[in-house]
Amino acid sequence: MEEKKLLGKPVAEKINSMVGEKVNFLKSKGIEPKLSVVLVGNDPASSVYVGMKEKACIQLGIHSKTYRLPENTSEKDLLDLVQQLNQDAKNHGILVQLPLPKHINEDKIINTINVKKDVDCFHPENVGRIVAGNPYVLPCTPAGIVEILKYYKIETSGSHTVIIGRSNIVGKPMANILMQKAEYANATVTVTHSRTKNISSYTKQADILIAAMGKAKFVTSDMVKEGVVVIDVGINRIDADNEKGYALVGDVDYENVAPKASFITPVPGGVGPMTIAMLMSNTALAAATQNGIKLE
Repeated sequence: MEEKKLLGKPVAEKINSMVGEKVNFLKSKGIEPKLSVVLVGNDPASSVYVGMKEKACIQLGIHSKTYRLPENTSEKDLLDLVQQLNQDAKNHGILVQLPLPKHINEDKIINTINVKKDVDCFHPENVGRIVAGNPYVLPCTPAGIVEILKYYKIETSGSHTVIIGRSNIVGKPMANILMQKAEYANATVTVTHSRTKNISSYTKQADILIAAMGKAKFVTSDMVKEGVVVIDVGINRIDADNEKGYALVGDVDYENVAPKASFITPVPGGVGPMTIAMLMSNTALAAATQNGIKLE
């Protein structure tokens, strides 16, 4: 069973090693990559993610500053902060942690971020560049999935890849990345979602199945074929009889699907470590680009 696991940690370590070299190179040119993270409110999951990002920045020598704003921060004040960060030449990446409180228009905030500092790749211009096959940076989680496929040499060309979920964060960009004429792409992509009728008729055809819908253990063994490669993006908290009182599980029923899969990402330990590694990579790339430096 162990040999089937697509573990994110060794892939993230490889990416982080490369990012560390790039950061050192930029510093030798007098450029200190800087990431600014904005957190509005006290969402527990968001707070954990932000803490992990801060830790990664410290480890890789990226200067990071977190703006922790109260839940009742006005949309205008948040927009003013984003504009201030846009204009700061020493700040290379802006990440506004989502979700935002309901009184703030997320699209308006995202659209205000300078496209060159959009290290999450949520700005419509950067999304359009992905669709056109000419990306500035790639969204962190989909980019991390591609790096896992590369690391474990899983061929995507000509495969039928089925994605469950159509979010702007994973599903849509993942589909656009995998259908490009490129290495570790060139797939035939089907996107399914909550309104798809008889979803298992599609998932059973998948050579590669990417589950990203946010429903615990949604994908069961009777929904996949023998030999499928499973990428589980979900991370869900369910009640459990242990000290914590809960367990973290993916969107795939791992115990029962793994025996049928040729490869499968565990949860936790699969895709998760990659998201932050790719954010660090995007920040280094953004710092280089804004200073007219081309990184290998």
